[in-house]
Amino acid sequence: MENILYLVLGLIILIIGGEFLVKGSVALAVRMKVSMVVIGLTVVSFATSAPELIVSVYSALTGHPDMALGNVIGSNIANLSLVLGLTTLLFPLAFKQRLFRFDIPVMLFASFLFGFFLYTNSVLEAWEGFIFVCLLVFLTIYLIRRSRKEEKLKAPTQEDKMPLPKLVMFLVSGGICLYFGSRFLVDAASGLARVMGLSERIISVSIVAFGTSVPELTASIIAAFKKERDLSVGNLIGSNIFNVFAVLGITSIIKPIAIVDQSLLTNDIWWMFGVSLLIFPMMFLFHKGHIGRVEGGLLLLVYIAYIYFLF
Repeated sequence: MENILYLVLGLIILIIGGEFLVKGSVALAVRMKVSMVVIGLTVVSFATSAPELIVSVYSALTGHPDMALGNVIGSNIANLSLVLGLTTLLFPLAFKQRLFRFDIPVMLFASFLFGFFLYTNSVLEAWEGFIFVCLLVFLTIYLIRRSRKEEKLKAPTQEDKMPLPKLVMFLVSGGICLYFGSRFLVDAASGLARVMGLSERIISVSIVAFGTSVPELTASIIAAFKKERDLSVGNLIGSNIFNVFAVLGITSIIKPIAIVDQSLLTNDIWWMFGVSLLIFPMMFLFHKGHIGRVEGGLLLLVYIAYIYFLF
């Protein structure tokens, strides 16, 4: 019972921390005059991936490598099936050609490079993490420069601007909440796995991954409701890229991550590849130019099937 209480408490604190960080990050991006597409792909994605980063670093440092990897793999599956599915069921999302010409191919490249490194020796080494971080830096610089060249940015209104002290308060409060939330979540999840006789891999790719994906779900639904559809889709694609390049990159630099449960390689990572590849045909199968409720329902069914076969 104590583990469940701490698990719920950790999830709640992570959700609050993720929400604070998203608000502060978007306000910071508005001050920097960055377009909404790039905000979604970079600033919001990094902010909503912060729970995954803190959870994975803490898991690796405390001797739970499967939780560090499973958290990212499960979160990437949840982002594109559960979160995108639920969001498009509520609000069909339009997308620009650049999404499938550049953004999704980058996400697929990140996923396959991650898989290649793991299949090589079942360990994500520090030098491999360094490559991830370097790719992330180059990608972020490229996106910001291209955005400023291609898109006409509207000047932020007084309503868009957030007072600097409030902005700093959101960022600092969000970071503190993420730290303590991740500690409660990882400790409770590992304890729950022992009590229930489940592996840390199963707990991490399901419960922990769902908890760390809640900020993406919140950010995407709010963005879609406010008709910032580019921000909604860009957040999810960008978050999956950041989960690999930033979360696994930084974590493996701090401490190399070795696989304990081989099912992460033989099962879960293939689900991650499959869901990522499924996005391409879904963009053209039923509707041209947007992802509708039919596709959203199918994506949600994919996530339900994954969880069903997992247990």
